[in-house]
Order: sequence, then C-alpha cells, then structure tokens
Amino acid sequence: MRTKSLKKNKINVVTLGCSKNVYDSEILMGQLKANDKEVVHEEEGNVVVINTCGFIDNAKEESVNTILDYVQKKEAGEVDKVFVTGCLSERYKPDLQKEIPDVDAYFGTSELPNLLKALGADYKHELIGERLTTTPKNYAYLKIAEGCDRPCSFCAIPLMRGKHKSKPIEDLVIEAGKLAAKGVKELILIAQDLTYYGLDIYKKRNLAELLQELVKIDGIEWIRLHYAFPTGFPMDVLDVMNKEQKVCNYLDIPLQHISDSILKSMRRGTNQEKTTKLIADFRQYVPNMAIRTTLIVGYPGETEEDFQTLKNWVKAMRFERLGCFTYSHEENTHAYNLEDNVPEEVKQERANEIMEIQSQISWELNQEKIGNTFQCIIDRKEGNYFVGRTEFDSPDVDNEVLIDASKFYLKQGEFATIKIIEAADFDLYGEPVS
Repeated sequence: MRTKSLKKNKINVVTLGCSKNVYDSEILMGQLKANDKEVVHEEEGNVVVINTCGFIDNAKEESVNTILDYVQKKEAGEVDKVFVTGCLSERYKPDLQKEIPDVDAYFGTSELPNLLKALGADYKHELIGERLTTTPKNYAYLKIAEGCDRPCSFCAIPLMRGKHKSKPIEDLVIEAGKLAAKGVKELILIAQDLTYYGLDIYKKRNLAELLQELVKIDGIEWIRLHYAFPTGFPMDVLDVMNKEQKVCNYLDIPLQHISDSILKSMRRGTNQEKTTKLIADFRQYVPNMAIRTTLIVGYPGETEEDFQTLKNWVKAMRFERLGCFTYSHEENTHAYNLEDNVPEEVKQERANEIMEIQSQISWELNQEKIGNTFQCIIDRKEGNYFVGRTEFDSPDVDNEVLIDASKFYLKQGEFATIKIIEAADFDLYGEPVS
C-alpha cells in the first residue's frame, strides 16, 4: 500500500484539441501560479489535469485514450490524481463518470473556479490576462469571445461552449499589453466566430474597432485573424487590414462547402453565389491577402454532383491555404437527424482528392514566390533548419520557411528578411538578406 506523499504537488496540464483549448490551459496555469502552485505543461507531475476536445470522432477518441492512459498511471502509482476538464467533459460528463470512474473529478468548460478549488487554489478575478503561455515566446493566442450563436447543423460547439459572449475591448487591450511585455510579437485572434464580436455587448459588429485598439500596443508587430464566418462579414475589417501594417493580410474563414443544397442543409445562411462574391470582394479590397479555409466532405446527402461542384470551385478559387475534414456524425446536432449515408471510404477518397487539388495549387503559388523577399518571424530551430513564417502563414497549419542552419544563424523569436530560393508544395526554402 502506498503511503501518502508529503511532497509538494506538481500539477501537469495536458492540452488536447484546438487553439481555444491551448488558451484555456494557459489561463488555468496562470491562476495556479498566482496561487503559488507548481505547474507544468505536458511534463512530469503527480497531479494531472487533462483539457479535452469533444469536437469530432477522432478528437474524442484521442481524449478518451489520454484519460485511460493517465488512469492506468494512477493505478500504477505513477501519478496521484487525475482531473478532466474541457469540451469532452462538458458534453459527456455523466457517461464519462460511469465509464471511467477512476478519474478524481470531471469539470465542464465553464467550471474553472470549481476545478481550481479541487486543486487547492482560489479563482482570482483580478487576474485579467494573466496566463502562462505554452506557445513559442514570439506568438500567443488571444481569445476575444467564447461560445457561438450560429445554428450550423453539423457542429456541436454550442453544446460544449454555450452562447456567444464577447470580452470587453478594454480587457483584451490589457491582456495584449501584458503579452507584449513578455516579448510576444504576434497576436493570433481566436473565437468560434470572430466576425460576431461585439454584437452582444456593443450591439454592433466591433472587430474593426478592437483591431484599431490592439495596433496601438508597443511590441505587437503582427495581428492575425482566425475563424471568421462568411455570413454578415464586417467589411470595415478589410479597411483596417489595408490601413494598419500590423494587421496581417491573412484571414481564416471556414466555408465548409459550396453546393447550394448542402449549404442549405448545413444551415450556413449563404449560398454559392454570395460566397464566391465575398471571396472576390476580399481579393479586390486586399489584393495580396492569403485566405485559409476548411471544407467538410461526406456530409449526409452529399451526391457525386455536389462533390464535383465543390472540386471545380476549389480549382477556380485557388485558395492560398485549405484544409479538408470528413463529416463526423455528432449526436444532439441538427444533422444527426439525417442519415449518415456517405460511406467512410468515400468520405476519405473525397478528402484526399480535394487535398491533391490543393497541393497542386499551393505548389504553383509557392513557385511564384521564388526570388522574392519576405519578412519572416523565426519560430524555432528544428534539425538543420531554422523554421520561420511569412505574414501569410499561421503556426502549425500553414506553410513554413526553412533556412539552412549550417550556413546561417538567426535568432529565434525575431524577425528576419528572407529571400525565397526554392519552393515545394507546402514549404519554402530561403536565405537571409543582410
């Protein structure tokens, strides 16, 4: 029998899922540190907090497997306690409690004070923007809103994150200022829906005004926009993008599909004509904007004709960045009432076809960059290369610029002017310009 340890607890926070979860883990860690707790991120610790994802099947499976791994470690005496929080826990708490009872406690996405209490800490309201960042020192995520009011048929996020709730501009400016003071140069703005920002508290879409306040912060060089929604896009954001150097010519706008019948069933509030015009407007207003989008294939009722429409449209649009997911049939969503009638292998074939098309487009667009110079932020050194990004690339999901570390020395976390000398499908190779 194990005797109770007298050593001070070390809390290990394990993060699964999206950048919004990364942000939540950082807030949790900031609160724990303010309570004088020893806290680490994905290192060894005798108390484990798993921040789970419950978005689609693959993510749920990864979350469940991670929980089971740590429960085994607890049984083997390698860790003392296991707590689970995040989206999976919010969505399936009763099931999880029944199926994996050896977890010490489960908490939902809005139960941070209760989780802290279980960890022997108090929730400190005064800690606006205090967090322990887990990303490389030069960039950080800034979550400007929580939840979502959109009725998309396939999406379980409102079940896990609740209604849209914007954070006040003044709080976000304080938080961004604290990040800048720690050496953060790039802010990546995230929310379930950036373009809805402000409607709840200011009674108007207020993303442009938020950007105008954030660009005033000394030390912040790049501000990047993630997860915009096509319906009701506030076009004044493009004016700010044109006017303010610090706002990257980059937009992540998940469009999901383009067939009118699928968009209608998805309850996206738009159609092919409006979406195509919106993309044309973006490119007219901001000619060198990089647009990232994500698509879903294999949605219930997606015919071969719907898929051909999507393929032809992807070829015509020539998006700078694109990701493709296979449809996941999620209980309690509107689409769950439909028959999940596209076979799994067909879904996968369709996703592969879209990504093959995109790979060719990306290769062609990258060839055009050879001989040009770009301001790049250097994120890290990996093997024999320094790895950087242009303003047209977001970390983890987009292209990278590789610089030979045996020939050149660059400072991580700093900007460098890089000339592109070679290009592949998704990577660029460059040399610093002195």
